[in-house]
Amino acid sequence: MAAASPQILPTTVPTAAPSPAIPTALSSSSEAAAAASTPAAARAFFARIFDSTKRALSGARPWSELADRSALTRPESLSEATSRLRKNLAYFRVNYAAVAALSLAAALLAHPFSLAALLALLAAWCFLYLLRPSDAPPVAAFGRTFSDKEVLGGLIAASAFVVFLTSVGSLIFSALALGAAVVCAHGAFRVPEDLFLDEPDQAAGAGNPLLSFIAGATGGRV
Repeated sequence: MAAASPQILPTTVPTAAPSPAIPTALSSSSEAAAAASTPAAARAFFARIFDSTKRALSGARPWSELADRSALTRPESLSEATSRLRKNLAYFRVNYAAVAALSLAAALLAHPFSLAALLALLAAWCFLYLLRPSDAPPVAAFGRTFSDKEVLGGLIAASAFVVFLTSVGSLIFSALALGAAVVCAHGAFRVPEDLFLDEPDQAAGAGNPLLSFIAGATGGRV
């Protein structure tokens, strides 16, 4: 009887271990770096706002001059009231801006819903546009990614909706109108004969303080 041939065992070739997903690792590291840079950008943003506010308030006139009741007289004509208002606006421009801001702040504090809506809108602008690093990954939501132009368009649309299609806009306009009425009334009744503008103050008054404040706070991005 012929000897049985030895059984041939199957051989297996060891497969190489899968290579690590380099693009995924790089993407994760970039997202981590962007997330880590957000707090630093926020601190820098609020530091610019604080510095811009401090510089703006440094030009305020003494409040005792603004509240001097002995300098308040009724104007004899509309042209005199207009002349007084123009001179007082140039001299008390920072104080008047503070009065309008206080009027707006008081109105918002009296309406918590409007204040919450504006704070949410400000947070969206800060974290989706103003404070986002240039190398941050695109914004992803609802299963798709959005470019910077799409994000900016969405923020503008949301701002227009909150300001013009809700009670927030009417509240803001009413508060600013009240502040403007107080400013105009004071400027028309305040006698400006004892007020003198220095040359640096006249040069500073030629620009727009609001635009200068916004540019300084945002670092020129908006």
